[in-house]
Amino acid sequence: MQVHTQTNEPTSAPLPQLPTPECLAVHRKSNAELEELLVRGDRPEMEALAGWRFRGLNTPSWSRLLGIQKFMKGFYKNAAGELHGYNVAMEQNGIHSAWIPKGKPFGFYRVTGVDPSARDNAYLHALLLDYGAGGNQKWDPTSTLRDYLVRVRPGSDDLLLGKAYVAVGPLRVFVQSFFILERHERSEAPR
Repeated sequence: MQVHTQTNEPTSAPLPQLPTPECLAVHRKSNAELEELLVRGDRPEMEALAGWRFRGLNTPSWSRLLGIQKFMKGFYKNAAGELHGYNVAMEQNGIHSAWIPKGKPFGFYRVTGVDPSARDNAYLHALLLDYGAGGNQKWDPTSTLRDYLVRVRPGSDDLLLGKAYVAVGPLRVFVQSFFILERHERSEAPR
């Protein structure tokens, strides 16, 4: 797969429509192996994420039972030039089948570097997807999510690994959920 740079230019080769073998290999890893990948990963370039949607796979077996194994995340810049994003639910038709959107975007988040002086500072080398700063309603359960995101391969923003936490007051609870994102298609801001 071609490495994307900060220019955010489209690749010359078509992007795969199904997860690559590398993505599926990461998906099969244990939580301990995923934690090691996360700790060794480096921060994605925000410019390389803007204007793209990524196929997503949650890693825990319970995600399939809950109907959230497959999803999509989109990234866009708002009018102030800040990077934001959203989720899209997918048909749960198996990981070897097409990603088919189901419903409207939801679970909005703001993307920033991790601030060492902030409450959400578990992985200083990652990006933070802060759903509490994404404009979701306070009663929306997604507003409690805090995700950390790193590259799986140094220098490549095509395959990313995330770790999800839930904010419960001042506490941050790991929900035993890692996720993998793989570059999928160009995208606009949600409407």
